[in-house]
Amino acid sequence: MLLAYQYKLLPTYEQRCRMDKWLDMLRHQYNYLLAERFDWYERNRCSINACPLLCHLPKLKEPPNYYSQKRSLVPLKQEREWYKDIHAHVLQDMVKRVELAFARYLKGDSKANRSGKPRFKGKGRYRTFTFPQLSAQPFMGNRIALPKLGKVKLTQHRPIPDGFFIKTASVTKKPDGWYVQLVLEDVSVPDAPSINIVPTEANSMGVDAGLEYFVACSDGFTNESPKFLRKAEEKLAKLQVKFALRKKGSKACRKLGQRIGRLHQTIARTRRQWHFETAGELLDRADVLFVEDLKVSNLSCRCKPKQDEEGRFLANGQSAKSGLNKSFADAGVARFLNEILPYKAEKAGKQVIKVNPAGTSQHCAKCLKRVSKQLSDRWHSCPHCGVELPRDVHSGMLIKKVGLGVRLTIKRESRKAGEARALSVG
Repeated sequence: MLLAYQYKLLPTYEQRCRMDKWLDMLRHQYNYLLAERFDWYERNRCSINACPLLCHLPKLKEPPNYYSQKRSLVPLKQEREWYKDIHAHVLQDMVKRVELAFARYLKGDSKANRSGKPRFKGKGRYRTFTFPQLSAQPFMGNRIALPKLGKVKLTQHRPIPDGFFIKTASVTKKPDGWYVQLVLEDVSVPDAPSINIVPTEANSMGVDAGLEYFVACSDGFTNESPKFLRKAEEKLAKLQVKFALRKKGSKACRKLGQRIGRLHQTIARTRRQWHFETAGELLDRADVLFVEDLKVSNLSCRCKPKQDEEGRFLANGQSAKSGLNKSFADAGVARFLNEILPYKAEKAGKQVIKVNPAGTSQHCAKCLKRVSKQLSDRWHSCPHCGVELPRDVHSGMLIKKVGLGVRLTIKRESRKAGEARALSVG
């Protein structure tokens, strides 16, 4: 079993200066190794799959990989002796980060999801260095022994569980100080087994996530989002205006940037804590939760540009959509559904099942007949069976039915046919 514990470090002034120097040197070498990979990629790739019989082929260069770039650290320390101050394992882990970033860009992860093109790290953008291993007993009272940094004071708010040993230690610089994250492992404790609960009408609940109600459940329970970013917008805007007026690179500018960073950190932590509390409330109400398999990145993407016959751009509604995208980011729906809720369910021995979201707001949960709605329609009123409910609560009921195996097989009418029928009824 693996666990991750995070503690706040309280380093001395000398230790803070040394860690800042480490991050800056690691950032420079990270950018150099990443540029080396980009250079090879541009020089050796070819956009065609065949060449003429008579052509000059330049000598191909061996592609840089993890081992070749790791070997380059030896001459680096000889040419630039100040890199000897960094622990060897920390330097090697930096090379591993370059390898992972480039591999995810070209090949993708285990699920074939490719990441974007790796970016060079600007000043202040490289914030973490990792020790792949520590001593067997690194804790000495309220201090932890980190190689080449010495004994660093920390706030140990909870002890290491018996039987677990420290696998890795990552030191991160955040707006409010330094933190160390320890990955703990105990090979004698098995991982949590897969949970298979047979969903029934009694032990399950449908959950619809959105913006009007952050969660709306099939049993009528609703919870609105506190809108943490919206509430802090005024204060954040004032600080950013002051930041823009300060001289770039000055001490006053740097201190104001730290205040802005701490405010963003407070917003993120408050939102995360509220997500965990909301997940606990939902799991107290049912053993199986049905949620929509939403692609929030598609919901918050930019509107496609529109052009007239002369090529001039027309209004496409992006200015209004930008406010909606900001609300999606403020609510944090994707992280709640994909990370926090499944994590809490696994720890509680319960289950979260994702269902296909197609049609979960366009049908009636009672008679299953199609009731077309626009996004602005926030009330469900079925003309066939007379059901009257808030749209999100009704969607939660329909999500539960779909999760229990009810298929939306009623023939769907087109939008034009629906509008024609509405006009004929009117």
